[in-house]
Amino acid sequence: MSTNVRLNIAEETSVLRRQDQCSYPHVVKRAIDLLGSLVLLLLFSPLLLLIAFLILVTDRFPIIYLRRVVGIEGEFDAYKFRTMCPDADAILEANPKLWEEFTRSFKLQSDPRVTRLGGWLRKYSLDELPQLINVLRGQMSLVGPRMITAPELSKYGEYQELLRTVKPGLTGYWQVRGRQETSYEERVRMDVHYITHWTVGLDLLILLQTPWTVIKGKGAY
Repeated sequence: MSTNVRLNIAEETSVLRRQDQCSYPHVVKRAIDLLGSLVLLLLFSPLLLLIAFLILVTDRFPIIYLRRVVGIEGEFDAYKFRTMCPDADAILEANPKLWEEFTRSFKLQSDPRVTRLGGWLRKYSLDELPQLINVLRGQMSLVGPRMITAPELSKYGEYQELLRTVKPGLTGYWQVRGRQETSYEERVRMDVHYITHWTVGLDLLILLQTPWTVIKGKGAY
């Protein structure tokens, strides 16, 4: 990559870091996050309780899985319904082939650790509904770049700091344009495009496209 391109990335990151979070577009974005997360939590509360009950009776505790992810102000715990068996980490570490595949994309297409109920929850992104609490708390946004762990940051190369200028999203640009069917490099490009071209209008468009993407269940695993 040329020196000029690297300078442009650094300048873009610096500008985004300095942006006034009290500016009108950011206030509107936060208002949408607050109102949207509250309404969706109330609307989906019966479904949330049902899913929690099903996990409890089919696979016992814990019901919620805490995923340590990267945010603007450091790492935080993102809430998800547990979709894997309790000894998921041990299974991954004991299988070199699975571990190699996981480190390439941080996702397994045929993951033996996922429970039957968990596979269904993942297909329709229902396992991510508890993240509405993270949105309400201001750790996430309804729309933003993909939620990633600290080890994944290296995949973003020179865009690492750029990624950390915005909150990760419950949904986002890549989620409505292919989800897991895209390569990791393409996911990075989509995240960078979203961050550098963000507008409130783009967020609203993604929010409108998300329900149909979720209903289709395509590209989710």
